[in-house]
Amino acid sequence: MDNKKAIEKLRDDKHYYGDFGKKYLSNSDISALLTNPLALGKPSVARPAFLVGGYFHTAILEPDKLKKFKIIESTTRNTKAYKELSGGELCLLQHEVDQIEELTDVMLANKICHDLIRKGNVEYEQPGITKLEGHYWKGKADIINHDEKLIIDLKTTADVNKFKYSASKYNYDSQAYIYSKLFGYEMVFIAIDKTTKQIGIFDCSSHFYERGKDKVARAVEAYELFYKSEGFDPTQYFINKTL
Repeated sequence: MDNKKAIEKLRDDKHYYGDFGKKYLSNSDISALLTNPLALGKPSVARPAFLVGGYFHTAILEPDKLKKFKIIESTTRNTKAYKELSGGELCLLQHEVDQIEELTDVMLANKICHDLIRKGNVEYEQPGITKLEGHYWKGKADIINHDEKLIIDLKTTADVNKFKYSASKYNYDSQAYIYSKLFGYEMVFIAIDKTTKQIGIFDCSSHFYERGKDKVARAVEAYELFYKSEGFDPTQYFINKTL
């Protein structure tokens, strides 16, 4: 299958996150490859923060898909009502949805954010494929603004003033590097503080991209050792460092 057809197939989340998409490496694999390569491909534990972030993205980019989220009127996830209604599934709480809707309104009320997200020649949830370090990688851009020649990624954050630390911890640097190669534009992160509702617009320095490039190279090194080396026995692998 050529790249154009593969990209079209990856538009569907069923294929992007399913068996077809698993043929490609992605930024979400970076953490496992750098910390515990044996965890590559294993399903991550569902967490409320990811669910909240997903609802926020959907509210701005694909509001017609909001109905896929299950929302429960409960103060916490520990109540009897929540446990009965959720059926063991991780669900959004109504007060979380109320908060996200407020964050969405605040972000889109900001003229700079609104224009970057909504104005001109923009594409949402655009997949891409490229070859890096000898392997194929996929990614899906929140927003591509062709007029500004920018890839825009939306984030919610616990503290917008500490976003640069989050960017390192959650591998936004490798995301920026990979996406710049996927789509050919510079990357910008628009983050909104979940408590103060303060907005931050963060562009990426050359050092940030270089740091991301280094993470990708180290991730590929681990990937090739653990998954492409004939005769490699992971039970004999150990980390050796001097303290």
